[in-house]
Amino acid sequence: MQDLTGKVALVTGAARGQGRSHATFLAEAGADVIVLDICRQIETVPYPTATAEDLDETVALVEKYDRRAYRIECDVRDPAALTNSLDKAVVDLGRLDIAVLNAGVCEITPAESITPEQWNTVIGTNLSGAFFAAQAAMKHIVGGKRGGSMVFVGSASTLTPVESMVHYIASKHGVVGVAKALAKELARHQIRVNVVHPTNCDTPMIQNSMIYDLFAPDVDQPNRDSVEPVFKTLAALDTPWVDPADISRAVLYLVGESGRYVTGTQLEITAGYPLL
Repeated sequence: MQDLTGKVALVTGAARGQGRSHATFLAEAGADVIVLDICRQIETVPYPTATAEDLDETVALVEKYDRRAYRIECDVRDPAALTNSLDKAVVDLGRLDIAVLNAGVCEITPAESITPEQWNTVIGTNLSGAFFAAQAAMKHIVGGKRGGSMVFVGSASTLTPVESMVHYIASKHGVVGVAKALAKELARHQIRVNVVHPTNCDTPMIQNSMIYDLFAPDVDQPNRDSVEPVFKTLAALDTPWVDPADISRAVLYLVGESGRYVTGTQLEITAGYPLL
């Protein structure tokens, strides 16, 4: 287990799914955690997005480890609000060492039918929002003069083409470019910047009717059980999807002492997807 005692971490998209898992693992390792999420339905996203109650539950999980949780309801697409909220959090908690840029949405539409609103929502959240959050965080990590770490959450979809997801895939390829550029720029401050690429992960982004209809189009009212056999065919290892904890362990490796000389890299947690 990494020892992050005394450190403060930011996790975006922290209300549920991977973000909640990352926040919980960081707290268990000893960090105080700034947990940020939009906490309302996002326009054009066809599945339910996180709620205030979801973020409350994340706060409770962090506090279970006797760590401080600073709660922020904010849209990562709004850089002014994001910066203002994070500045206040850092004043309250005293420092910032780690940023996990996790907030993201998925939307499935054939390329010819993607509307400007759909494109802007996905690119704005997954790419622009990730950069805005990193930009708001980096001044505090740099200012601390202790070094630090940033981890961007990419996607295994950058490793192989996936139909009807051009806006999502473009956003995640962009995240890789941002992370590599920041790794170069922030190295002089001993700040490491990396990307984790999860495969299909057992979160609300996968477990919803949009995905079920896509992967089981011939099934009437498909559900989790309907799509599990299809998802199992996508990985070399015997699993339909990985657990958020699997991604969180990779994040801990990168932000902890174990990753002290790891920067500018892409760590794949894919169970062999696309098939080896």
